[in-house]
Amino acid sequence: MLSTVLSITVLAALALVAGAFVLWRRTGNAKQPLLMVVLAAIALVNVAIWTLPDGSGAAPLEKVERSVE
Repeated sequence: MLSTVLSITVLAALALVAGAFVLWRRTGNAKQPLLMVVLAAIALVNVAIWTLPDGSGAAPLEKVERSVE
């Protein structure tokens, strides 16, 4: 279940970046597209925190999945 949520988060981040580019090209305004890119970066960092392994070689996502079983 958590892997599905992480996948949707990555897709949302990609959509945010694409939407920011389109908004920037249409309006020329930089503030809102920049905030959208910052939000996408924060979402991707959160996904990285959950999926990248720590010093022991186990990712937090794996630890959660093992504890549920």
